[in-house]
Amino acid sequence: MANETPLDRFKAVLGGAARALADAPDVELAYTADAPSQSGKHLKVPMPGRTLPPEQVAEARGFADGYALKLRHHDAGLHARGAPVDPVARAVFDAVETARVEALGSRGYAGIAANLDQALDLRMRSDPLTRARSRAEVPLSTALGLLAREALTGRESPAVAQPGLALIRDWVAAKSDLSALALALDDQRAFQQLAARMLADLELVEGEQQPDEADEGESDDEGSDESPDEDGDEGDEQGGEGQGEVEARGEQRDSDSDEGEGQEMGEDSPDDLDGEPGDEGEEGMQPVRPNRPFSDFSPQFDYKPWTTEFDEVVTATELCDADELDRLRGYLDQQLAHLQSAVSKLANRLQRRLMAQQNRSWDFDQEEGMLDAARLARVVVSPGQSLSYKVERDTEFRDTVVTLLIDNSGSMRGRPISIAAISADILARTLERCGVKTEILGFTTRAWKGGQARETWLAAGRPPQPGRLNDLRHIIYKKADEPWRRARQNLGLMMREGLLKENIDGEALLWAHNRLIARPEERRILMVISDGAPVDDSTLSVNSGSYLERHLRQVIGWIESKSPVELIAIGIGHDVTRYYERAVTIMDAEQLGGTIMEQLAALFDAK
Repeated sequence: MANETPLDRFKAVLGGAARALADAPDVELAYTADAPSQSGKHLKVPMPGRTLPPEQVAEARGFADGYALKLRHHDAGLHARGAPVDPVARAVFDAVETARVEALGSRGYAGIAANLDQALDLRMRSDPLTRARSRAEVPLSTALGLLAREALTGRESPAVAQPGLALIRDWVAAKSDLSALALALDDQRAFQQLAARMLADLELVEGEQQPDEADEGESDDEGSDESPDEDGDEGDEQGGEGQGEVEARGEQRDSDSDEGEGQEMGEDSPDDLDGEPGDEGEEGMQPVRPNRPFSDFSPQFDYKPWTTEFDEVVTATELCDADELDRLRGYLDQQLAHLQSAVSKLANRLQRRLMAQQNRSWDFDQEEGMLDAARLARVVVSPGQSLSYKVERDTEFRDTVVTLLIDNSGSMRGRPISIAAISADILARTLERCGVKTEILGFTTRAWKGGQARETWLAAGRPPQPGRLNDLRHIIYKKADEPWRRARQNLGLMMREGLLKENIDGEALLWAHNRLIARPEERRILMVISDGAPVDDSTLSVNSGSYLERHLRQVIGWIESKSPVELIAIGIGHDVTRYYERAVTIMDAEQLGGTIMEQLAALFDAK
């Protein structure tokens, strides 16, 4: 096609290669800025940039090849029947099977092997294995997967992983012979038996585990969507990618039984019941917002994340390419065309009020200061006259920066997030005319139901009270020093399907506050736009049901009592005055634009 770009050609070729490699013409290959995932024959790989940077191309190829090989050489039903129950052993079992599939698929294909190597090298750069300093810190699933890969393919592991592997290489070699795995590379059932023996040798399971003989007569054609294989967690992420309400709810119900979580957690604590309403937090659903009185919370409360390794602070351009941002921004403008004029009138009113406070005034006939041009004749006629200068009066309008922190959770989907985006856009434009710098930030999570943080917790044996158990995603839509015209397109990202997931307000508030504190301006204002209390199913299912809410109250109390930052909140449909001392609640998202302007005007009018 005449208008076809290099990126379009790359996508077409990679999709065809994936279908050929999987030997399945109905494989669908899509691209995402979130975590790559596989759900049945629907594959999502990282989206490379428009200029096709070599590293990003290699990463996309590696994931596509890996998923396609799994479709061709992996029997999910057989794998599920032979998998151990223990979470650490299960993670190792899954990793070793992945090594078998990739070794089998890349055998004799140098290009596939190179793609898988490149993708592995990129993944290892951020893996906890690279930061391990003792054997106890080594993630066994990653390490044993790499060692099995070395034994099956003869290819060395990435250099960044070598120090971590060195911590357990001798221990593994002394207890088990991984080279024996290569004897059954082509036979998944025999390979499982060898893998089970390896787990027993490493004392990760009690005794040698054999596949269930009663199941051997059953059909091995069970689809990967019906079995709790190692893609179960990835399916959770897939649920947040906008596949429609029916599919999303179905994936969530499947994921609730993943690795036996539903049964085990149901026996652990009654607090787990607090996580159940959050199942409605998928696409198109509304999470339940707790409303607990302030007196329920202890003044002493220690909050902690399980891990911050997978948290990210990203700009809008890192999550979306320029073409898609243009499309999303156009959609936002089209959707809110009738609202923009009303909000613009309010913005003009705010601008007039701010400009009135910034009018310059002078004291004339001074003995020193700036030479008054209107008095030049007096200077010529009477050079000894000293009262020919003027001095500018001090104004009460202080150098100011405003941060708008927008809740990007799934419950904001639809009209609330659209109006929040356009209001933020107009607010930034208005304040920029008045010389007030504006920063626009958003907060959500990278995945539904915990993401990689939860995976590491499962691999660690489910320690009790792990703290926050999800991967944070904090988004910078506009930096304070960035002109509005450069950041305008970024706000369209809020319209992107699959972006809005869970919300962990306390840490987002601290992040935005700390950015403000680092600013040189004399006055700092933080405005939060949210629709209620923090909700994260993964965290609330393994901690007390009020865990995130208590932390939010703690953070708000500290900012309001100790920090020079002025904090104000606007709640959409939910009462946020329970949390914030200076807050207003609106019941209709249409009121948001006017409320933002009025609240800011009141702040600037305050003496």
